[in-house]
Amino acid sequence: MTTLIVDYGMGNLRSVQKAFEHIQEPAEICSSPTALARASRIVLPGVGAFRDAIAALHQHDLVNVLKDAIAADRPFLGICLGMQLLFSSSFEDGHHQGLDVIPGTVQRFQLPPEFKIPHMGWNQLSTSQTPAHPLFQSLPRDPWFYFVHSYHCLPTDSTWVAATTSYSTPFVSAVARRNVMAVQFHPEKSQSAGLQLLRNFISCSQPPTTDH
Repeated sequence: MTTLIVDYGMGNLRSVQKAFEHIQEPAEICSSPTALARASRIVLPGVGAFRDAIAALHQHDLVNVLKDAIAADRPFLGICLGMQLLFSSSFEDGHHQGLDVIPGTVQRFQLPPEFKIPHMGWNQLSTSQTPAHPLFQSLPRDPWFYFVHSYHCLPTDSTWVAATTSYSTPFVSAVARRNVMAVQFHPEKSQSAGLQLLRNFISCSQPPTTDH
């Protein structure tokens, strides 16, 4: 099965594709709603502003395609802005509706002045689901990943939270439920841990048997 990486004009698509190539898994960059509607697995990356990203998804007629794929239990991975787009809405540059797959909002960090925004660089994860979602199998305890973001996700349903990270205070750095997985960090920039996480996503071709 080939993984399709959603091309909606925003994201480091080639870097994500190269990471899949590194683990010898086929992945194609795709902007076709028809092809994405038939995809075995979908990866939604993203870099930039939420408002522009959700507008681009609408312009490319991809909103319903992505929501239908998720509803059909297709394995789905959101990366960085791709995670934020799964939420109900974002307060970045106004108030904008998201895909509304995960109830909750995306808001800017409110931090003490000694903490720089964006949160940029390596930081650790603490997995919070018991047992940990298969996305985190074979990773060391409290693995390190690479982050670049000024906004963070606030799910209203805490059972979505798969991992947290501390930056002054804890924030949600990964969410997961059955076929839907999303991370605030960049696995394609996170060396061996990131590659292992992508391998784990591939192994999640079928939804877990229990809902976390």
